Amino acid sequence: MSYFEHDGCQLHYEDYGRGMPVVLVHGLGSSIRDWEYQIPALAGRYRVVALDVRGHGRSDKPRERYSIATFSEDLVALIDHLGLVDVHLVGISMGGMIGFQLAVDHPELLRSLTIVNSGPEVKAHTPGDYWQIAKRWSLSRLLSLEQIAKGLGRLLFPLPEQADLRRKVEERWPQNDKRAYLAALDAIIGWGVRERLRRIQCPTLVVTADRDYTPVALKEAYVKELPAARLVVIENSRHATPLDQPERFNTTLLDFLDEVERNKDQAPC
Repeated sequence: MSYFEHDGCQLHYEDYGRGMPVVLVHGLGSSIRDWEYQIPALAGRYRVVALDVRGHGRSDKPRERYSIATFSEDLVALIDHLGLVDVHLVGISMGGMIGFQLAVDHPELLRSLTIVNSGPEVKAHTPGDYWQIAKRWSLSRLLSLEQIAKGLGRLLFPLPEQADLRRKVEERWPQNDKRAYLAALDAIIGWGVRERLRRIQCPTLVVTADRDYTPVALKEAYVKELPAARLVVIENSRHATPLDQPERFNTTLLDFLDEVERNKDQAPC
């Protein structure tokens, strides 16, 4: 286990393999462990660095307000701590939001960007949006982490053959610090950088599950606003695509990274 300190917070990360760096950023309430099917596949060809976001996993959980910008600056500090240059950044859900934030604030750090089941904003535009956000905010406070884990396990992995994945959610989710979990959720609500997407000039891969929380059409819309992006839809998948479709996801990601490496003369981010 490796740690570094940024802004008074001790942050945990793991470092595998050799080659061009691929940095993995997990989602809300998760940790490095949710990349368990990706790290071995990637580390044979790349240097893989995975971070436990502030308030998650083995990283410190300071009692303070969190923000996506703070999470992003923690990630920048990790990149600087390791002396990395031109990183391939991969983020899922909240990790994708952190990736968007870093990409618009520090585009010079990125060789490529991969966004998984995420978007460049979490803002309410319709009455239905307000209702969904308010419902999630309220239930997260009313329910215990154990109750959330059981409901999330059924939502993400409903099939009989996914019993082991449900069990992992039910075991791991209650290990969160409830206060830190809620602070991270609050950081997501109202966040957005969509108006700055034109700053992201590097090759960008957007991966979406066909049954993600938000429809494919929403990803299609923002992909058109990115200068060098493509969209890949993973079928028979929900929000946790790297876990429920690891082989298809790994192949898609590796094909993209290998293509970027073959075209090294592309304009930098």
